[in-house]
Amino acid sequence: MTGRLTEKDMDQLEKWINTGPKSFTLLYAISRDGCSPESFHRKCDNQGPTVTVIHNQQGSIFGGYTRVSWQNVDQYFQDNTAFLFQLQFNDKTSYRKFPVVDASCATFSYTTGPTFGDGPDLRTFTSVVYNSGGNFALNGCMNVGCSYDVQEIHSDQINNGNMNATELEVYKVTDDQREKKNIPKPWRNTSDWNRKFLEELKSDIATFKPNADPEVTATRILMIGPVGAGKSSFYNTIDTVFRGRITQLACSGSAEKSLTTNYTTYTLNDHHGTPLHFRLCGTRGMEEQADLNDTECNYLLSGNVPNHYKFDPNYQISSRTRGFIHRPTANDRVHCVVFVLDATTMDVLSTDLLENMKVFQRLAKAKEIPQTIVLAKVDRLCKDVKKDISFVHTSQIVEQHVDKASNLLGLPRANVFPLKNYENEVQLDDNISILALLSLRQMLYFSEDYTSIRLEKQRAEAELARWKLPECRII
Repeated sequence: MTGRLTEKDMDQLEKWINTGPKSFTLLYAISRDGCSPESFHRKCDNQGPTVTVIHNQQGSIFGGYTRVSWQNVDQYFQDNTAFLFQLQFNDKTSYRKFPVVDASCATFSYTTGPTFGDGPDLRTFTSVVYNSGGNFALNGCMNVGCSYDVQEIHSDQINNGNMNATELEVYKVTDDQREKKNIPKPWRNTSDWNRKFLEELKSDIATFKPNADPEVTATRILMIGPVGAGKSSFYNTIDTVFRGRITQLACSGSAEKSLTTNYTTYTLNDHHGTPLHFRLCGTRGMEEQADLNDTECNYLLSGNVPNHYKFDPNYQISSRTRGFIHRPTANDRVHCVVFVLDATTMDVLSTDLLENMKVFQRLAKAKEIPQTIVLAKVDRLCKDVKKDISFVHTSQIVEQHVDKASNLLGLPRANVFPLKNYENEVQLDDNISILALLSLRQMLYFSEDYTSIRLEKQRAEAELARWKLPECRII
């Protein structure tokens, strides 16, 4: 028996312990060795640093780490490196570390199973517990916040309000470079996904300024795609990340007809309320019977369409339309086009919709505007990605759909960004936020490249015009 800890969870525990590479050897498992203080002490006493891991029926995983050996002695043990942790909650990855704040009573185990803190913050069991249909009703308790800093997290947000376990394991932790098995090679490399990387992405985007052209104060990113693909949800996801709470300012959901009827320019703010230097521009969802025509597409890209203009399939926008921008500046023009596709329905897009998108592509290409694809709802493609969105860049299924999207619109794979929007979540998930910000940051980089190239061409044309000789006139 090798235990239920995954390589990813071991990697996370290794980072939290923060003293170099670690190996994890299973010492004790209640499903194998029985759930009793006697069997626990027989297997685990005097083994040095250990990790205790509890799995429950709700799909939550939590436990504690201590550097001090377990002993059947009636006393608390001091350990200023001890911590409690959460690896999963309700079948979803949730990495949280809760450090010890009262190191004098970090652990206790006299006549009990592993116990952490003076609350006790976590007591696993105090006597024999029998297996009942794969469930152990542990007779311990959880009262977090006494000896460990849980940052206002309640016990029921860790153990679902009960001490019923499907497994409890104790691993010996040793200083050693373990051999990792069955780790798929990522098809797209990124930095390690953690809170530090999330803050780095947020900082990069919050401090972004379109420096290439002084006339451009805010980069415009135009979102195009079929009805229900996730254009409005993408804006809501980015807004959620920077506000620090779930938001729904843009109308989103599923419907046969487009929920977005106006051309809307969304401004996003940082956590101080300061506007960021980019705009996400939403359009009516593409429909077979009511699509944007060539003229409207061209006006959108060129910056002629006024904010809040309502699309009407029975009325074509023209220079006589109220609010029409006759002389758009570089600040009004689109700097990047994003085709938002639903990964689950991409294979069944109609020929008409595809052709409409390709018409838009040709217009954008003629203006040399960079194009990208956001492949939304990738969590519905793969059970591993649904459980933990950070597996997105190792999932072969997601990679295959990225290839399909790339071939569908003829764009490089590097321009296709898998995405999972905030939909049914009620609190932020670092991995969902990281994936969204990865795509947005690259869009901003592409936009800046486009602005730089466009400005350089304008300078070159102006230089040629300056040296052009005047035409000779015959008298």
